[in-house]
Amino acid sequence: MQTVKVHDKEFAKFIDSDKIAVAIEILANKINTDYKNKTPLFLCILNGSFMFASDLLKKYVGNCEISFIKLSSYQGTQTTEEVKTVIGLNEDIKGRDIIILEDIIDSGITITHLVKDLARYEPDSLKVATLLLKPEALKTNIKPDYVGLEIPNDFIIGYGLDYNGYGRNLPDIYKIIE
Repeated sequence: MQTVKVHDKEFAKFIDSDKIAVAIEILANKINTDYKNKTPLFLCILNGSFMFASDLLKKYVGNCEISFIKLSSYQGTQTTEEVKTVIGLNEDIKGRDIIILEDIIDSGITITHLVKDLARYEPDSLKVATLLLKPEALKTNIKPDYVGLEIPNDFIIGYGLDYNGYGRNLPDIYKIIE
């Protein structure tokens, strides 16, 4: 078992980069079908979604745009359940097809907050694509439109996900060793 140490915690390899790539390929194929002849605006939530967004958009075959927002709701290994906008939306999204790209949905609080906020700007459609979903951790009724992988409620790092800023650069996903 491959492990890494980040700060004061040990993590074991959980999902390898090949499995991540397959999940993204499947998501991209679904989005390509659903958005054929459309020009969606992909809205990447920083910092965690940058790798997912990059790999997914390389597989998107139509015209599209991408923009970035930054939200914060985590401190250490726990959600604060308080969503802060660090970098907001710069585009006019009224009448546009929006696809939010999220690395992981666990409690659902951040994405639910964002969906409600963006709906005020009257997009034509508003969908959520997430690489990872933790169904056991959900505290809201959010149902993402596109889900790469469902995982248990473990704290994970790698492939854009971090522990206090570290571990994002790992190509695989690791879960905490308790």
